[in-house]
Amino acid sequence: MRTAALLLVFVTAKAIMLAGHHVSVSWWSPLAYFWQDAAAVLVFAALEWLARSHSRLAWTTYATAALYAAINIPVARVLSTPLTWPMLHAARGPLADSIRYYVTLPNALAFAAAVVVAVMAPRCLRRLPRASILSALTLSVAFGPLAASRVDTQGMERNAWTALVPLRAPGAAPPSTAGNDWRTGLEQTPQIDLSAFRAAAGGRNIVLVSLESTGAQYLGLYGAAPDPMPNLSDLARSAIVFDNAYAAYPESIKGLFSILCAQYPAFASDAERYASVPCHSIAAALGAAGYRTAMFHSGRFVYLGMNAVIRDRGFDTLEDAGDIGGNHQSSFGVDEPSTVARILKWIDRLPVGQPFFVAYLPIAGHHPYETPGGGPFPGADDFGRYRNALHYGDASLGDLRAGLRERGLDQKTLWIVLGDHGEAFGQHDGNSGHTFQIYEENVHVPFLVAAPGLIRDQIRSAQVVSLIDTAPTVLDLAGLPIPKEYQGRSMLERGPRMAFFFADYSLGLLGLRDGPRKFILESNSGRPQLYDLNRDPHERTNLAPAFQPQSRWYEQALRVWIASHTL
Repeated sequence: MRTAALLLVFVTAKAIMLAGHHVSVSWWSPLAYFWQDAAAVLVFAALEWLARSHSRLAWTTYATAALYAAINIPVARVLSTPLTWPMLHAARGPLADSIRYYVTLPNALAFAAAVVVAVMAPRCLRRLPRASILSALTLSVAFGPLAASRVDTQGMERNAWTALVPLRAPGAAPPSTAGNDWRTGLEQTPQIDLSAFRAAAGGRNIVLVSLESTGAQYLGLYGAAPDPMPNLSDLARSAIVFDNAYAAYPESIKGLFSILCAQYPAFASDAERYASVPCHSIAAALGAAGYRTAMFHSGRFVYLGMNAVIRDRGFDTLEDAGDIGGNHQSSFGVDEPSTVARILKWIDRLPVGQPFFVAYLPIAGHHPYETPGGGPFPGADDFGRYRNALHYGDASLGDLRAGLRERGLDQKTLWIVLGDHGEAFGQHDGNSGHTFQIYEENVHVPFLVAAPGLIRDQIRSAQVVSLIDTAPTVLDLAGLPIPKEYQGRSMLERGPRMAFFFADYSLGLLGLRDGPRKFILESNSGRPQLYDLNRDPHERTNLAPAFQPQSRWYEQALRVWIASHTL
């Protein structure tokens, strides 16, 4: 009876999870979407048989399995994935405000529905023949993988328990299949000559601003209207603007590692492990050249192992929300004006003429998009609140610019402003937030180089670049040697290159941008997606079936690349 009851709980939970999402419909669909639920029930049936003489243990196991399935319903309704180990690892104190945001009546009712089924089902299904149920479950598991290969479930076939199985590293392609250099692609992007700026910013102070959760497509600088970040657009009037810049990873912490160290993070790796990864960071390189170095973060360094990425990386000063304090605090951090004031205070304490490097990491832009005092956009939905958060952060960017101007430093400063990753608002089914997918809204980010008095007019570059190119670009602008171990290349260099990115919080997704082409591979299922972003900027038409040779080449290139970046 408990076996049949748990099956009904899992089926109910899955049905509620799928409601409102796109569901691929075919004869294979029921098996494709529910076979992992059947597999989890079979495991429970085996445990129940082993505990047949311990009724209390069997009921405890049943209650635990059912309750965990119910807890996952609100998660999957919002994020289109049950909880995975990386998600559980991330669900700590700094995420408290985001978690509370989804404690809503509809989610509470969805959770309650599964609990009611779990309580009532054992009484209603006590007469069902156990042998028949086990036979049906076994057949479902036997043919489920075949069904899943014919139906694109986008990961929603996973049961709450099977989703906890760790992702396996993608298999490597034979070394000869994608050439000797995984950075060289099939396409060519029109390039402009930026070599005149090499060493042109030597001796300038350097301010690197990593904008939290800031996708290029939402900014006036990249064509959005109205513009949520007018100060950024004003700074960009005299800047090199890169139109095709990509985050290496759609999450802040390991993404920061790629920015500071010019290296790709490794697939399915915890950020805490990066403390032992050799890295000649941009801060260390500038410190060795005589710069004073500091990082100021409006959030908290304890989040997701960030300390392992930033400690002992060459920063003379490291301050986060706990050090800064402020007039407004959330679970994520403090208000941006307090952080900017702290940066300017640090600059004021430096010896006159001392060159400095400041990395400013605002938290504005992160879910749940809370801002003191609202903003100019309607705040009735997430997107309006998000743009208000960007506008709020932009005001502090303007304050930082004004502070440097008041100190006579504006003509002596090199600005690097980038988005650490993007943010999704349902442009693709189930794509919310930033961590789980690698569509344009997740990984296409702003990137600009501004140097008042040096770059007089806006220059637009269509070259494909990656955030791992940040450190070598800064050093190239400053006229300093670029460490040979860097995997990134200066954006001032001409030559073909691809940008690579991946996500591993839920599905194992690998991707690249090569000229106008964007390729995505779901590593476990092997499903490819190929888009022509010039004709299809919203990634609606998958060209992979029509361009199979190119798709195979890109898949092999991705597998060679990811296999060469391990811890």
